[in-house]
Amino acid sequence: MRAAFFDVDGTLTQTRVWNGLMDYFRVNGQRKFVNAVFKIFHYFLYFLHRIKLLSQVRFREVWAKNLSWYLRGYSLQQAAKIWDWVVENRIAGQWRPEIVIKLKEHLSAGDLVFLVSGGPEGLLRRIADELGVDHVVGTRHVVVAGVYSGAQPAQACQGENKVILVKKREAELGIEIDYQTSYAYADSLGDLDLLEMVGNPVAVYPDQALKPIALSRNWPIVGD
Repeated sequence: MRAAFFDVDGTLTQTRVWNGLMDYFRVNGQRKFVNAVFKIFHYFLYFLHRIKLLSQVRFREVWAKNLSWYLRGYSLQQAAKIWDWVVENRIAGQWRPEIVIKLKEHLSAGDLVFLVSGGPEGLLRRIADELGVDHVVGTRHVVVAGVYSGAQPAQACQGENKVILVKKREAELGIEIDYQTSYAYADSLGDLDLLEMVGNPVAVYPDQALKPIALSRNWPIVGD
């Protein structure tokens, strides 16, 4: 089977969906202490990343895992309302139309389409519903008896974990993907493993670290 793998943040959307999650709690006046601590801690990590003491993948991995702080104590049903809010208030109007068209073309061609992102898997499923996509690979936050525990997930869907989790999902589905004929669309250096996984990588509005790699390998580039 041929597949097409789409990163979300910066690829399908012009915005960062996890910022939408943080916005939900800010706008609704919830998790104020968590929001303050999260921003202080992770903006410090961002500073370390900017001065090249912390890799992009490691910075995003910690950020993705620690989103569990916000979800602690919420049921799956309560979280579903959060996902709705993020899609309706932060993602709507922020799609990259040319990439959504590519996604629809893959669906029409009968390809398996996956959203692959570091965001919470529940949020990715809601985004996938919006796009008519069946398969997602994201960060699975810990749920106990239908409630988010707040514990850090074992793996964040970042860097090489994107490939590991895609192949784990492939095994769960009981399918065999032909990676050589498959496609991947992504925007950042942290997605390099995902792009290298397939025979048809496409750099979408690539960041400063990914762009020279895409150019040196003659990968198609969408946007600039």
